[in-house]
Amino acid sequence: MHKAELLAELENTRMRTRELITSLGEHQLEVPYHPGVNPPLWEMGHAAFFYEVFVFKLLDGDASFDPSMDDLWDSFHIDHQDRWRRDIFPGLVKTLNYFDHVYEKMAHRIKSSQLSDQELYLFRYAIYHQNMHIESLVWCRQTVGYGPPPGTQFERPAPGNRPGDSSGGDARIPAGDWLIGMPVDSGQYAAEDFAFDAEKPRHGVTLSEFSMSRYLVSNREFAEFVDDGGYEKPDLWSFGGQKWLRTEADIALAQGRSEPMLQTPKHPVYWRRHEGQWQERLFDQWQALSLDAPVTHVSYWEAEAYCRWAGRRLPTEQEWEVAALGNRKNEAFRRYPWGNDLPDAMRADMNASGMAKNPVADYPEGASPFGCRQMIGTVWEWTSSQFLPYDGFRTDMYPFMSTLQFGDHKVSRGGSCATSSCLIRGTYRQAYLPQRNDVYTGFRTCALT
Repeated sequence: MHKAELLAELENTRMRTRELITSLGEHQLEVPYHPGVNPPLWEMGHAAFFYEVFVFKLLDGDASFDPSMDDLWDSFHIDHQDRWRRDIFPGLVKTLNYFDHVYEKMAHRIKSSQLSDQELYLFRYAIYHQNMHIESLVWCRQTVGYGPPPGTQFERPAPGNRPGDSSGGDARIPAGDWLIGMPVDSGQYAAEDFAFDAEKPRHGVTLSEFSMSRYLVSNREFAEFVDDGGYEKPDLWSFGGQKWLRTEADIALAQGRSEPMLQTPKHPVYWRRHEGQWQERLFDQWQALSLDAPVTHVSYWEAEAYCRWAGRRLPTEQEWEVAALGNRKNEAFRRYPWGNDLPDAMRADMNASGMAKNPVADYPEGASPFGCRQMIGTVWEWTSSQFLPYDGFRTDMYPFMSTLQFGDHKVSRGGSCATSSCLIRGTYRQAYLPQRNDVYTGFRTCALT
């Protein structure tokens, strides 16, 4: 990556973050407390603080812009519920000043540096960290019911199914030896192929033949599960799933969203029945449910129950990566399902543009070697795998990037409609607790045999 590309990515990240903040009214910045989101201004200040800690202090030994604020922007020094305390945080103007100061300093640092491998790695790490928070700013709007992000379009931006295209069904992935993970060198810093620690080291796996659905599970398919009483059939739900159902019912009652006699949720979190038809809340608007679009905002437990109802199963994360990339020894490494060209709007729904409203058969240009579509973008796809380190795992510069999630989180893959295109690749592993349904999660299924 050259300086010009790095500077462009930095400026794009700055612009998108600013737009997501400044497009909200003053009263909207005071979002109601929710365990799955952060206040937008805290997200902005935290991102700037990350640059200060992992670039300016680590490389140059520079003091903070305002040392008295360091503990407030540090996610390890301030409890989640305290991030809403406006009595201890600066307002919009001061936070923007801090944010712009840090970004201007970053741009100057890049322009004036020779960019060693370590510096390039640290700069990219900080930029990609900020793009993770851009995604959380997007799902914050969905969670609290604000308007869509600037630049969002719902006019089906990608081409649909073409004559002669597959009508779906399963792709058969043959048995064999495959490669998993990013092929970075043995050192900590790689000049070209960036990867987070959980994607390393690259290693081989041997898999039996399996069959995976070419398309994501659609709203139409999931509505059949709902209409068949899937949420009310205990035999479809594991112990963890049944516990999640009871917890969701308690939350709904506490928020006045359910009648006392209803013991469990009856449908995905943003669905409702209106005049006999399913609707879905898309940011601040209720719309008719797009039946051919992928189901979104479902927890791992909901995906698991659907699979039992359908006589299917979730893929393991190794199966998912093989179906998405098909990397083998002595062959050119493939970063994306279509090859190594960067993601664009013809191949993937990303950058908070289409918001997972395209039908599951769309994006034929983004298909994997086995014909699976929308494996990059659209929704984070649940797998059956626990989030655990690969053999030979080593922590990166930020030791908590992955380690805090090992063990009790599930692996999701592929990125979502809210993920920045600079961030995702086929080897990237995201970790979510299985009860999460506020993020852009969906799934595809595998045959049982």
